[in-house]
Amino acid sequence: MGLFSRRRKPAADMDGLGDTLIALRVEAGDVVPASCTAVVFNAAGHARRAAAGKVACEQGETAFCFHPGPYTMDLTPFAAAPEWGLRLRFVVDAANPRVAQQRFDLYLYSETAGRLALADFAVSAQLALQAELAQGALDLPPCTTLEEWHAFRAGLNQLMYMRYGVTVDDCVPVDLGEQIDYAATLRTRAQQEADRAAPVAATAGGASAGPTDGAPPASVAAAASAVTPTAAAPAARQATAAEQDARALRRLFIELPALGSELRLLSLPEGSVIFQQHQALLLRLGMAALNVNTMPALAWAAPDQPLSAGDQAVRSAQTLIAQSALDESWSLLARLQLASPQQWPQLLDEADRICANLETGLSLRRMPHVPRTEPSL
Repeated sequence: MGLFSRRRKPAADMDGLGDTLIALRVEAGDVVPASCTAVVFNAAGHARRAAAGKVACEQGETAFCFHPGPYTMDLTPFAAAPEWGLRLRFVVDAANPRVAQQRFDLYLYSETAGRLALADFAVSAQLALQAELAQGALDLPPCTTLEEWHAFRAGLNQLMYMRYGVTVDDCVPVDLGEQIDYAATLRTRAQQEADRAAPVAATAGGASAGPTDGAPPASVAAAASAVTPTAAAPAARQATAAEQDARALRRLFIELPALGSELRLLSLPEGSVIFQQHQALLLRLGMAALNVNTMPALAWAAPDQPLSAGDQAVRSAQTLIAQSALDESWSLLARLQLASPQQWPQLLDEADRICANLETGLSLRRMPHVPRTEPSL
């Protein structure tokens, strides 16, 4: 009878949950520890949370297990000063009955491939923090006053909640000088810049349009680094253009409707102008979602005509521009939720820029392939 018995996959390795591991993929029949929570996603991406115990999921469903924490991570706010950091302690939020989709659940389904390690999550959070500081969305000046620190903390807390669905319990400055090899950091940074140069140069040569002025200079590179937390890990295999494109389009497909829903829930200041701009923003996001849903395949220039690897890399870089705009949109949403009526016009101008970058990336991604012809001698 042993020859005909059904072999079951080995149980998921849950060592490190609550310490170095935040969440991981589990299968039906796996046992979730008492301190953890299971999240089951159906084929449409809708999630339900379940208590600890044996995982029960049906055909076509995907399950994750996460530990709420608390976790501690050190972030470097300014890349030029790696010896100075912030030590954050955070927890994964409990289920909010007032929302249909928990933000952390959406993050798991959209951006986590299999295992969400604390180190990989810290890389993604650090990129998001550095981008906000570089654009002036958050302000952390030298010799910060108590009032400036409280304003920064409020913005950081809202950013972490809207971007990842986690709550920051504590945040303190910390000296990382003894942990940082500055020479190694500079060598790594130089190598990363060299690696980024090729696809960015190909994009510039292959298309006449680009992101609207105002986007961070390394927006494409940041998007490539933040496709998934596991992809951002230093030891991870470099993702191919096709893999990066697929992950970015999946994120856009899943997250754009959720982003639009959150924007609809905002309390608007009085005035018809703000209302009209808000409605126009929702319409543009809806059209962008439709654009993603009908995106042509990366690997084909035309039916029965494969696209070369170089041209696929150019197309994939355009998708990463749109993904970078998506990340900026979540950060902008966090600011809108805290904004006073006087800040709304400026933030809606920022939304217009982000939407322009999103639309540009998607339009260039779906642009018909035009074969390059060499001039005859």
